[in-house]
Amino acid sequence: MKLNKSAFNKRRLALATRRALRTPLYSMSALALASAMVCAPAVAQQAGGIKGKVVGEQGAAVAGVTVTATSSVMPKPRTATTSEDGSYNLPLLIPGRYELTFKAADGTERKAVANVLLDQVSNVSIVLAPASADDTEVIQIIGSAIVREGNSSLTNSIGDDVVEGLPVGQSYRDLFKLVPGVQYSENSTLGPAAGGSGVDNKYGFDGVDVSLPLFGNLASEPSTHDIEMVSMERGGAKAIGFNRSGGFAMNTKSKSGTNEFRGKIEYKLQDANFSASPEEGIDQEIDKSWVTANFGGPLIEDELFFYASYYRPEEDGQSKTTAYGDVKPYKSVRDEYFGKLTWAPTYELLLNLSYRTSEKEETAASIGQYEADTASAGNTADQNVLIFDGSYIIDDYTTLSFQYSEFELETAGVPDTKLSVVPTIGGSLDLANLDQMGYLNVPELKSDEGFDNAGAQALIDKYGYQENGVRRGGGGVGGFFQYDNINFYRDTFETALKHEMMLGESTHNLHFGFKWMESEEQLIRDSNGWGSISYIGGLETAGDGTPIYFRTYTQQSTFGDIESSVPAIVSSIETYSFEINDTIEHGDFTYNIGVLISKDTYYGQGLRAKDGTVSGFEVAPGNKYKMYSIDWKDLIQPRLGVEWRYDGENTVFANFAQYNPEASSLARAASWDRNARPQLEVWFDKDGNYIESTPREGSSGKAFQDNMKPRRVDEFTIGTTKQLTDEWFLRGHARYREGSHFWEDVPNTARLSGTYGSGSVPAHIADKGLYVDNLADIRAEIGGSSYVIAEVDDGQTKYWELSLEAEWNGDNTYLNASYVWSHYYGNFDQDNTTANNDANTFVGSSNYNDGNGRYSWDNKYGTLSSDKPHLLKVFGYYTTDWNANIGAYLLYQSGQPWEKWDPTVYGYASTVSATNRYGEPAGSRRGPSHWQLDLNYTQDYQLTDDFVLKFRADLFNVFDRQTGYSFNPYAFSENFGEPRRYYNPRRLQVSVAVEF
Repeated sequence: MKLNKSAFNKRRLALATRRALRTPLYSMSALALASAMVCAPAVAQQAGGIKGKVVGEQGAAVAGVTVTATSSVMPKPRTATTSEDGSYNLPLLIPGRYELTFKAADGTERKAVANVLLDQVSNVSIVLAPASADDTEVIQIIGSAIVREGNSSLTNSIGDDVVEGLPVGQSYRDLFKLVPGVQYSENSTLGPAAGGSGVDNKYGFDGVDVSLPLFGNLASEPSTHDIEMVSMERGGAKAIGFNRSGGFAMNTKSKSGTNEFRGKIEYKLQDANFSASPEEGIDQEIDKSWVTANFGGPLIEDELFFYASYYRPEEDGQSKTTAYGDVKPYKSVRDEYFGKLTWAPTYELLLNLSYRTSEKEETAASIGQYEADTASAGNTADQNVLIFDGSYIIDDYTTLSFQYSEFELETAGVPDTKLSVVPTIGGSLDLANLDQMGYLNVPELKSDEGFDNAGAQALIDKYGYQENGVRRGGGGVGGFFQYDNINFYRDTFETALKHEMMLGESTHNLHFGFKWMESEEQLIRDSNGWGSISYIGGLETAGDGTPIYFRTYTQQSTFGDIESSVPAIVSSIETYSFEINDTIEHGDFTYNIGVLISKDTYYGQGLRAKDGTVSGFEVAPGNKYKMYSIDWKDLIQPRLGVEWRYDGENTVFANFAQYNPEASSLARAASWDRNARPQLEVWFDKDGNYIESTPREGSSGKAFQDNMKPRRVDEFTIGTTKQLTDEWFLRGHARYREGSHFWEDVPNTARLSGTYGSGSVPAHIADKGLYVDNLADIRAEIGGSSYVIAEVDDGQTKYWELSLEAEWNGDNTYLNASYVWSHYYGNFDQDNTTANNDANTFVGSSNYNDGNGRYSWDNKYGTLSSDKPHLLKVFGYYTTDWNANIGAYLLYQSGQPWEKWDPTVYGYASTVSATNRYGEPAGSRRGPSHWQLDLNYTQDYQLTDDFVLKFRADLFNVFDRQTGYSFNPYAFSENFGEPRRYYNPRRLQVSVAVEF
């Protein structure tokens, strides 16, 4: 077919499609390709699908037409036969580009091409004219790019062409830039907010939850080079996919092998000289580089494919200096390997097996301004993800899928200098080599009576830093004081059955799903040598009256001869979930009716069940016990939606969804063994001889309030979609979310704390009294904290959102623009509970609710810290006629709200901790807004038929907008109101790659 004829047919048939879709019979005068996003496929398989209807020239359904879908990504073609109403269904297709062949019994044949995106089903409906002597040509039409539709939910799906065509970045976290309504964030740990807390998002890689168990933040570090498809669900969830997110849910599909051998090798560099100097904050002179390589192809043609990749990001810091002189530069190296097999032993069965392993090591990641080189600390992180999934097509309208996965993330904070001394009870300190005994806090001279300044001066002369030729105290020498091993594990099995059937004039798409998941954390802390060493100088005395000159804080587990020590604190959460969903298509309406039901059980360590006791337990260090269970009846999450296709093409939709977010740290935060392995406070005399030791009081187990309702988010959405042309698509919506029933640790007597300053406990809260009436009896029996886990009194969050999105898919151009107005307010700010809010903070046991000034009634009601009223994102790319790609990303968002923290408002002295003690209503102040432009340019050179050379440059923050955020809220700090962080300065990345 000549190009001009193809272009003519494309325009003619697109027009016919639009006209036909406005009639109930879908009558078309020629072959037409109608592409629309409909219901999501079965969840366990990372797939999409194609469905549609075949009609004759007069609009009558054509039964018995064989529909065959072929693609380079599918080992075997998939076929279906149209039913009496002309409909067909091709489920569980690997996302990619497909050629569809429609063949009637009389030999009439037509072809079409469609894209299948992750977690979406495209609709391809055609008119099949009778064969004739003149109708022998096979017309191939590529319709307009698949558009995203509301379908009563807020979903987006994009392919690797968009990811690769934009200045996105290398990490999974960089993909957040592409999600409409999700604020731009340069946090390294805490996720961005999107109508909920940053810990309530869900992150999937090939369907596997890679968020951090018990903490909810993003743990996985796969790069974007392995990602082929991305899907995002911001709201309006169905009971498909086990979505309990209070924020947004993102899933990605990794690349797979095909029937062709293909590969790529790339080297990317961001030299320290490629970045602008920070106007404020710390100037980090770091060279960054990335090596990526992948290769895939057939092991058995049309049956078994493989894909393998290697990824090595590396960071090299420049030399740096502390008060002690030059210290080792920062260095980070990660080696990641990924392998995947895709096997189709039969046409009906498709299996995937993949394994990802990563090892990361950092040195000199942490060192203070007044610390010696030996005191630096690094980190290690070993990650493994095993995935086995499969799908089986029982018949054209029934499918079964499953997935089993194992996620492991083993992390450690490691001293760069490992000390050889092994502490023992009764052992002594080598005073001549204190820097080899642990981490020595070099003393300063004191005027306190009885303090031995002569001994302090001797330590300063030997271990102090020099300033103007004089030795000073107050620094730190020796090895970093602690090994901090925290390992996370998550095992998951899920399965789904999907069946489509006709009842009267309605089509029912039934989905049944089951999921089991166990998340676990193992915590081991050991001291490096004796740990932290301080000079007391005789100011304190032991029980026998001996003056104490040296004190160490040493982890109890470091001593192997203490019977009560526990190898590790193990905490876990076990979850069972069932979901049932029916998507009903009736005329111009699609209804969604579903429910997700779950059960969560928290397991702690350190108790054993015992009948006849007040608490129901006895103390048993190291023993796993059932801490708390949230029953099925309390985790019923309904999902209801309706879509009206009022003209056959454009829609109005509405949805109600309820979520019970899973993220909770209480399995560890409330565990009894948190107090079974405290540090030992060890005392030594003037000569370094052991005097005695005593357990240092630490966190202890917490009892739970009875009959708590689980954290819940109720969501209402209404919106509309409109396809303006073959290329232009619009979606607008309004959404409201309300969060309630938050859990936090709180003093059992909080409601009785009386008046303070200008405030008091609200009467309706004070009247409720204690959270746990018999806590005193429980503590007398098994110990534990005076704090309990309870519902936050009147805890609430509210979120309003108005959004408009536009997408344009041209022949060589892609453009996506979104504007979201929102307001996020209430009295429970999970994203603002600690001194440093970019961290893995306990969910359910933070500073919030910890005493006067931190309760829900203490100035907490107001604008929350993640509120960004205005958020504009525009991104797209253009492919030129000279084999180049130009991409751009533009962002504008409102500044960060913040408030003054002041303990004096609550009757405390100014020296008392101000953390989370609001001195004025939440969000009373707001920082400046931020905008930035990112650009990229890629140039391809065709070296041979099989080899392409690619040069690429990415320029981030072109105008060097280093906006400040994370403002210092401490009222009595000399830096009050100043930003503690700044958006990254302008930086350039360049790369060269070979594709073959």
